[in-house]
Amino acid sequence: MSSISIAPFERLNERFLLDIESLKKTGSKVVGIYCTFAPSELVRAAGAIPVGLCGKKQDPIPEAEKVLPSNLCPLIKSSYGYASTDTCPFFEASDLLIGETTCDGKKKMFELLRRLKPLYLMHLPYSSEEEHLAAWSNELVKLRSFLEEQTGRRVTEENLQRQIAVQNRIRRLLMDIAELAMGQKVLLSGRELMTVLESRSFVIDQEAHAGVLADFKDKLEAALTDGEAAFPDQAPRILLTGCPVGKGSDKVLRLVEESGGVVVCQENCTTLKTLGLMVEENGDPLHALSRRYLSIPCSCMTPNQGRLELISEFIGKFRVQGVIDLTWHCCHTYNVESYFLREHLLKEHGLRLLQVETDYSQGDTEQLRARIEAYLELI
Repeated sequence: MSSISIAPFERLNERFLLDIESLKKTGSKVVGIYCTFAPSELVRAAGAIPVGLCGKKQDPIPEAEKVLPSNLCPLIKSSYGYASTDTCPFFEASDLLIGETTCDGKKKMFELLRRLKPLYLMHLPYSSEEEHLAAWSNELVKLRSFLEEQTGRRVTEENLQRQIAVQNRIRRLLMDIAELAMGQKVLLSGRELMTVLESRSFVIDQEAHAGVLADFKDKLEAALTDGEAAFPDQAPRILLTGCPVGKGSDKVLRLVEESGGVVVCQENCTTLKTLGLMVEENGDPLHALSRRYLSIPCSCMTPNQGRLELISEFIGKFRVQGVIDLTWHCCHTYNVESYFLREHLLKEHGLRLLQVETDYSQGDTEQLRARIEAYLELI
């Protein structure tokens, strides 16, 4: 058994809301974001507070389907449902929004959200190749102007460099924590690690949070020295990739660990996908941000060889024995990429892929459980 407690990272969203209320009274702005392509360093350098608004629960979807088509990604429908019904306290607290053109469904949803709050839509290139960097850099310049106008504060190079340094430190600490927790001895469940990884989104004082992460890292190192483990050594080690997952949309992650496996690596944009991408701390900070964020290997990019390379890296680093690819219904980019991923895993690693297409509802839970159990038995 492992003695590690994730208590310092639980219920941070509740404390975060209280902190937001206090700061808004002093004039601080809250910026709602929907994607990891939105540079949090730029938001914080403008003296604003970024908060993630992606919907991860089924509850608001029926209301959203009164406006949006039912055959649309559940993440989009959940996000819009929360916004249109005023049932998300973080959306209510947001003074302005940042959207991005990662998929056609989200682009059109942002047209609707623009009716509710001021919104800047970042036009993302469809390729991360070098020739697209100038256009993306220009988007960040325009975003900076939007933030300065909305917050009434100038984004200085000094503030931007400070935020870059803090976020780089947090990324390194989180990756270190993941590697320690999911090494030869597994100290946390996949859901516990997800809670730790998501925690930075619900903390205003990021420098203090870096200190909390450093302390947690020390505890993991001590537990490893003492020979602790949360899972038996023979538990199948699974890499979960694909669409974003979070609390409320984590049924596949839960089912893997209820079925005797352990999710040692989560390669999606809300967990490990972006943690290895640092921002260059010397030179023009805005250009460095542009280069880093355009390097995210999202399925909206074509081609997207970076995702296959990252998964290969994680397979070695986390001693992965099986890969599950989670696709939300109607997420066409990830669905098509499953073909390339299946081919890559078999050729390069001799691993079979389990591809799962589902939504936020619980109606297919037992069907998924049967498929996952059968897959784990093959390992």
